[in-house]
Amino acid sequence: MSEIVIRDLMKTYPGGKSPATDNVSLTIADGEFLVLVGPSGCGKTTLLRMVAGLETPDSGSITVDGRDITWLSARDRKVSMVFQSYAIFPHLKVRQNIGFGLRMRKTPAEQIEKRVRWAAEILELTDLLDRYPAQLSGGQRQRVAVARAIVVDAGVLLMDEPLSNLDALLRLQFRAELKKIVRQIGTTTLYVTHDQAEAMSLGDRIAVMRSGRIAQLGSPLQVYDRPEERFVGGFLGTPPMNFFTADVRRSEGGTRLVVGDQLLTAPDHLGAFDRRQVLVGVRAENIDVAKAPADDRIRARVEVVEPTGASMLLTVRLGEHELKVQAPPNFDVPPEQDVWLRCGPESLRCFDPETALTLVN
Repeated sequence: MSEIVIRDLMKTYPGGKSPATDNVSLTIADGEFLVLVGPSGCGKTTLLRMVAGLETPDSGSITVDGRDITWLSARDRKVSMVFQSYAIFPHLKVRQNIGFGLRMRKTPAEQIEKRVRWAAEILELTDLLDRYPAQLSGGQRQRVAVARAIVVDAGVLLMDEPLSNLDALLRLQFRAELKKIVRQIGTTTLYVTHDQAEAMSLGDRIAVMRSGRIAQLGSPLQVYDRPEERFVGGFLGTPPMNFFTADVRRSEGGTRLVVGDQLLTAPDHLGAFDRRQVLVGVRAENIDVAKAPADDRIRARVEVVEPTGASMLLTVRLGEHELKVQAPPNFDVPPEQDVWLRCGPESLRCFDPETALTLVN
């Protein structure tokens, strides 16, 4: 069992204007793959390094399986880590690189060989054990780094942007391999990335971080579909969530959102916010676009057309706002032409314009 419990973790660097981590509390279940995601400087790597023992918190606690490791040295924590750089020894063969941590623990040679072969088989490195790192591709070197981390059988696996040095195709391939490997070994994993697509695809849960705190924690689909604040919706997704302001108007016929001189059907719970202005968020894929007007559609003007292969990405002007709209790949429309949009009320997410937090009844 390797449940990680982080409580009220504070860390401020000398000269820092704000905390790197600001009273962060987080529980990672045994065997869970949790991803910390956020922009540069949000505190995700600092949090990971404090779990690893490479940074010391100002206050708070970290326990693993009920054991307080807050002030233990890194070597005494029984965690393993994969860094952003491969950090493998160029003068050692793959076999020796994978088994390095076991040798440092004075593990018997027969057991080292057994564990190295086990890890090499999982990561498809068996035929490369007698090569030097210079004879490997970038993806193979990263697999060696992962093999070295899992071979020591630590209860916790920490990963700090391990795919960032790979090119786009290798990153996509290795992402799927990594998910399969972590599921196979069942190790509690804390993974840091700034790549929101990586976070969505890998994590059992993701924690979106901003300015040293966790803005939202949940399953990838929960966080993507129902962001609790504007920042989360604007950070996750390619393209990110669209936002525009609207006025709420409730009548006997139902609640509407007034956008300029046009009307949208509003989610039911917005009836409680009659006569207020709200910030409306909607995903590009949740906007249905047509070339002809209809009673339930609003007019917008096409500004940019971007074919992506699988779809057509349109940038449209709705009043003073620009929106991204995902259209079918055969939706042929030139710039400067009007199109008509439908946004179902079930796909609209509404926020307070001042606090940027979601509005709930």
